[in-house]
Amino acid sequence: MPNRGLIARTLDEHRLRTALTRAPIVLVTGARQTGKSTLARNVVSPAPSNLFDLEDPRDLARLSEPTLVLPALKGTVVIDEAQHRQDLFPILRVLADEDPSPGRFLVLGSASPDLVGLASESLAGRVTLVELGGFRLADLATDAIDTLWERGGLPRSYLAADPEASQAWRDDYISTFLERDLARLGIRIPAATMRRFWTMLAHYHAQTWNGAELARALGVSEATVRRYLDALTDALVVRQLQPWFANIAKRQVRSPKVYIRDSGLLHRLLGITDHPNLLSHPKVGASWEGFIIEQLLMFENVRNPWFWGTHAGAELDLVADVDGQRVGIEIKRTDRPHVTPSIRHALTDLDLPRVIVIHAGKQAFPLAPQVHAIPADQILSDSALLRTDAP
Repeated sequence: MPNRGLIARTLDEHRLRTALTRAPIVLVTGARQTGKSTLARNVVSPAPSNLFDLEDPRDLARLSEPTLVLPALKGTVVIDEAQHRQDLFPILRVLADEDPSPGRFLVLGSASPDLVGLASESLAGRVTLVELGGFRLADLATDAIDTLWERGGLPRSYLAADPEASQAWRDDYISTFLERDLARLGIRIPAATMRRFWTMLAHYHAQTWNGAELARALGVSEATVRRYLDALTDALVVRQLQPWFANIAKRQVRSPKVYIRDSGLLHRLLGITDHPNLLSHPKVGASWEGFIIEQLLMFENVRNPWFWGTHAGAELDLVADVDGQRVGIEIKRTDRPHVTPSIRHALTDLDLPRVIVIHAGKQAFPLAPQVHAIPADQILSDSALLRTDAP
């Protein structure tokens, strides 16, 4: 059972503190219930007069005249669930340009920056973006990896008193998200339709997007299922991992791979009830792959993620920049990884300095020149192991 005490999110707190020194406006995005509000309170401890929760009618009333209220506030002003008042961004731009600025603004939103409203206003040079996921393994003990994988990183799911309570919370989360939260984000798709699509998408987790197949199954057009996919992506519950194109003669995959971002939600959509059930499920390898990718992409030094694949079958789960060096990553749910033909092709075709095979075992060892096998619990606790100069 996970430790239900206070879990310090040290890396995320450091990221947020650093961001607040860089720009007058910081936008923190993340799916519902990832802990954005708690993080903001832990970092800035705002006075009650400087905190606005735009899902609270009282705070909405306080901001009925934002041009009068906001300039009078000093220090850091926290505006939670900012997607409900997209008209605030032009006002924040004006306040950020004042010299001296009346204060800093920490804006929280449960959607992508575009859906929150950032795209409607030019804030170049005035805003720093921070995306918050669920718990990282680096926040926890390394022996928590199986529980984190099974329950996912949403704090209330991970910290639930027992597996049944965690499952019940995730079921409620899915229902509330579909029936209420999507509509509040301006996404007008019937909850029953979206539940069916999201459940089907879970069965395609870690696969290349095939809109035609899903459209036939749902009896709608390809454009419609693409709209559904983009809606869940904007709400930060689905990831579209885009393909990397190398300048080679081979035909390469050009469609994104799709992932349910939180492994705990994936497991409930698949009807997985416990750890033994997960280990025997046909999607266990795909679930493990998605879990590892999401954990890796929470690290600040992992940027520009892609996957790579050819029509001949060669593929690499992740290609990313790690401290400015491109690294290939292959993810295997095994304790006996080996060098595959895909890894050899990737080293040659992509001119990679290093390929890391992340596995479920306990030992790190070289597999071949430029190819290293590293246990998942080690690498997810120390992103320095991803670097090309790491031992």
